[in-house]
Amino acid sequence: MNLLVSMRYLVALDEHKHFARAAQACFVTQPALSNALRALEEEFGAAIVKRGRTFVGFTDEGQRLLASARRMLHEEQLLKQDMSSVSGQPQGRLGIGVVPSAEPIAARFAAMLHAKYPGITPVVRSMSSQDIETGLEELTLDMGLGFIERVRPGATSLRTQAQYTEHYFLVRKAVNPGRQGIQFGGPMTWQEAAALPLCLMTSEMHNRHIVDAAFAKAGVAVRPVLETNSLLTLALSALSGAVCSVMPGALVGAVRAYGDLEVRPLTGPEVHTPIGFMVLASERMSRTLDAALTLAQDAAWLRHAAVHSGLLHA
Repeated sequence: MNLLVSMRYLVALDEHKHFARAAQACFVTQPALSNALRALEEEFGAAIVKRGRTFVGFTDEGQRLLASARRMLHEEQLLKQDMSSVSGQPQGRLGIGVVPSAEPIAARFAAMLHAKYPGITPVVRSMSSQDIETGLEELTLDMGLGFIERVRPGATSLRTQAQYTEHYFLVRKAVNPGRQGIQFGGPMTWQEAAALPLCLMTSEMHNRHIVDAAFAKAGVAVRPVLETNSLLTLALSALSGAVCSVMPGALVGAVRAYGDLEVRPLTGPEVHTPIGFMVLASERMSRTLDAALTLAQDAAWLRHAAVHSGLLHA
């Protein structure tokens, strides 16, 4: 039995929650995957998987073995990167989880990281804040980009690197479309915005909690006419003219070319949300992660992120 291969099958089963899909992801047959898991059970003398007609879950022993499997595979990845990298030229994949509102900035960061270090292959996944934190703790992600205010002060498991401050805007179809891209109007209060037909993020998204809190602070309650967990829907629904959207600056920056849109900064209250990278606190990190964190602290990159995500200007 190849222990590392079997551990990889175990982690794949946890990720896909389905024997056939886990086998497909590992490029093996389902019987091969099942036999490897049974061999693990024989090796450690304990049931690992709760068996039924479909995948049910892991036993307590299986959960402990799964945690060990993640650590082993993570260590294997660190060793591979150490062996394949030379000084100043890190090699390997870098898993980045990003909250939807920060996707435009994550895309820019990943592209710049690869341009600077061609041996790094960033893998960017759109995820909820909770899934990012879980992914970091379970070693399925290398870093996350999201709401660093969620990280508890004094928490030792995660450390953060601030990147930019998220501001919020009302976006709607422009009365007089322009030829030079999106049109910038004067400030609008959250109370004024509440009277409009709104498209907002769905309730499980942290962005929605921030927006709802701003409306509540303005003394109004909002019932959106459209909800979505898709940034594309949030941005493009305003083009129809039937609804308006509340968008973070990073997303507004990504649609600046749309002359059919008008954007107005939201005030009363002023809402400033810090966005940053999160990594698992560790004395040892991969070369790819070390390179990414170096770029994340680079002054030129931070200026670039601010230009495309902050207050924005016409």
